[in-house]
Amino acid sequence: MSRKLFAEVFGTFWLVFGGCGSAVLAAAFPQLGIGFAGVALAFGLTVLTMAYAVGPISGGHFNPAVSVGLAVAGRFSWGELVPYVVAQVIGAVAAAGVLFAVASGKAGFDLAGGFASNGYGEHSPGGYGLVAALVIEVVLTAFFLLIILGSTEPRVPAGFAPIAIGLALTLIHLISIPVTNTSVNPARSTGQALFVGGWAVQQLWLFWLAPIVGGAVGGVIHKALFAEKA
Repeated sequence: MSRKLFAEVFGTFWLVFGGCGSAVLAAAFPQLGIGFAGVALAFGLTVLTMAYAVGPISGGHFNPAVSVGLAVAGRFSWGELVPYVVAQVIGAVAAAGVLFAVASGKAGFDLAGGFASNGYGEHSPGGYGLVAALVIEVVLTAFFLLIILGSTEPRVPAGFAPIAIGLALTLIHLISIPVTNTSVNPARSTGQALFVGGWAVQQLWLFWLAPIVGGAVGGVIHKALFAEKA
């Protein structure tokens, strides 16, 4: 179990440091910024690479909503859920801390830009409200779980699941960065919010509730689609 938890810490660290790091350090870099598309690709690549690197140890969740969805679908033990979530949050907070140490090394850096935190209303990149943020986070997390569960079914060719999952996360970010800065991952949201404080912590509830509900919905749908006939 300790090996599984360490793998989840490392994997979630890489996801947050790579994804949020690209947003904070490289998205709007003068003249050569990678923009939304680059950030979306970075998040996808973090999951793809860590799914291959440590996925065989822990299953490569790196996300409380994924752990919940897998448990609902009967593919993960409810008894291991809380330790997994704790490990994921630890990895995310550690990554946010390292990213803060790097980003603050540049003159003029401050947290007013949001530090890649998730938000709605005036804190949404595109000014989207609470309902829009809730809907998109639930829907996209549900589809993320459907892709994860479907691509890891025994009848699917082995070894390709991380590619599908990484591409799915890239697509999810391409869709929803303008709406919420894309969460679909409560741990990722928590790490950044704790450093920003204020509004980011106040709005954090949504980025726990919506992804977990979406993950559970995805797990239920998958279980119904792949249920064995009596």
